[in-house]
Amino acid sequence: MTRDVWTVAPNDNVATIATLLADHNISAAPVCDKDGVLLGMVSEGDLMRPFAETNELRRAWWLSLLSEGAELAPEFSDYLRRDHLQAQNLMTAPAITAAESTTLSQLSELMTSHRIKRVPILREGRVVGIVSRADLVRALSRLPADAIDRR
Repeated sequence: MTRDVWTVAPNDNVATIATLLADHNISAAPVCDKDGVLLGMVSEGDLMRPFAETNELRRAWWLSLLSEGAELAPEFSDYLRRDHLQAQNLMTAPAITAAESTTLSQLSELMTSHRIKRVPILREGRVVGIVSRADLVRALSRLPADAIDRR
């Protein structure tokens, strides 16, 4: 488990979140409120979704319907074209979480069944760590071959 967890606030914007992920070489971060309570998770994929080409085409179509031959004020048009999204708009919630006592097998099952790459570890509703797939692989590599439960 990684104990030094970088989190984002619900009102952090895309640029802030992207900078945090890039600066710390991580692919996702828990979104926590001011009291440290986990609200959801935001990942690289969540950040990219609003900027996909299909969204841009939909937005252009919507803007043309809105104006219907009339010229929109440039400031209003720019505002509508830009994504003013925050972590709370992009995050996956609720997050799939685990307790500190969760076993490797249970964590692996959670990740597999929910198709997720990481699980925040909570103590009394607060994030105390995060387990990624890489953490699981590292832990498995340290176990003797006969200790791995292969049900």
